[in-house]
Amino acid sequence: MKSRPLRAVGIAALVALCPFLNSLEAAELPPVPAAMGIPTAGPAAAPGSPYAPQALAPGGVVMTLFPPDSPYLKPDRIHEAETYGFYGGALPGYLVNIHNPSIEFHAGNGELNTGTAIILVAGGGHNKLNIFGEGSAMIPYFGSRGISTILLRNRLRSDGYDPKTDGVHDLQQAVKLVRAHAEQWNIDPNKIGVLGFSAGAELCAAASLYYDEFDAKNDMPENPLAKISSRPDFNGLVYPGPSPFFFAFEDQPSIPADSPPAFFTGPGWGDWIHALWATEYFTALLNDGVPNVELHIYARGVHPGDRGKPGQAPATGGITLRDGVGFGTWQERYMDWLDDLGFTGKPGEVTRAALDIAANLDRESPMDVLQERMAERRAAAAAEQKDK
Repeated sequence: MKSRPLRAVGIAALVALCPFLNSLEAAELPPVPAAMGIPTAGPAAAPGSPYAPQALAPGGVVMTLFPPDSPYLKPDRIHEAETYGFYGGALPGYLVNIHNPSIEFHAGNGELNTGTAIILVAGGGHNKLNIFGEGSAMIPYFGSRGISTILLRNRLRSDGYDPKTDGVHDLQQAVKLVRAHAEQWNIDPNKIGVLGFSAGAELCAAASLYYDEFDAKNDMPENPLAKISSRPDFNGLVYPGPSPFFFAFEDQPSIPADSPPAFFTGPGWGDWIHALWATEYFTALLNDGVPNVELHIYARGVHPGDRGKPGQAPATGGITLRDGVGFGTWQERYMDWLDDLGFTGKPGEVTRAALDIAANLDRESPMDVLQERMAERRAAAAAEQKDK
């Protein structure tokens, strides 16, 4: 009798074992551990004492904007804790119940330091502060380019505040506070800008017009920030809400001679009202002759949170790819603009933006010049017709 090859014997043995192996239950995987390092709100303070805001991203330096006895604050609510909300992720997506407004500083890559700092002003319809998508999520993007970022936690209409005053004052005070600590944070005091989203862009729009008034109002001996300017060196507005020019139907706001350069962007067709508000403010600055204003309205895209039409890009905010549509690259155009104006150079270098502003302080409004020329041409044409 011939012996069976060893290989055949092995295969036969495995086949015989299959029913037994199948009867064994697979070992369970160990459970996934819980997320670590999730930011949490601090506890409420004792009545009359200020709440201490907590860092929303690792390494953040948190500073409150006003002293506890400031007339800008509500003493009966300053002790209340902020409330964190979530959109499904592990990190806080939004904040509400902000009564002790603050900034949170994050340094950019020190090896690539440009000296530029951007105060991020999140949107949320003045009802909540979308601090993740339009705030903390952007820290790495700018930080990797040598730009420091500051998260602003401003007060909201839903908590009993007026965005046109309280919210704007929060941003103006934030600019002062960042500029006051420029040396400590390795920031160029002449390269501090604001970047707002939706409702946050409304604050940026007003803060870039009314800085002289705020500085004069707060020029008091007891104020350590009295002589520090609240003027932003540049202004970015992403799918902005209505600007001061929209609310002032007859008495249009005056544009300061040293108004900062501004960058506007957002979707068009899918977010027409915010595109309208962007072009309205852009046109006002352009007609006044403000140097270095830039506008990008994209064909596709929708406002964050909107449902949009079938086939439109996702309704996400801040810096997101948005299924590959052009609007998903707005941040690259923004960086191009900053580079064009000298904000990506070395700290201490005079920016192109500053040079152009200084050279155009006594500018004439190009719109006024155009209207004067047209009036002269009409008058000449009328005189010529009369002589015939």
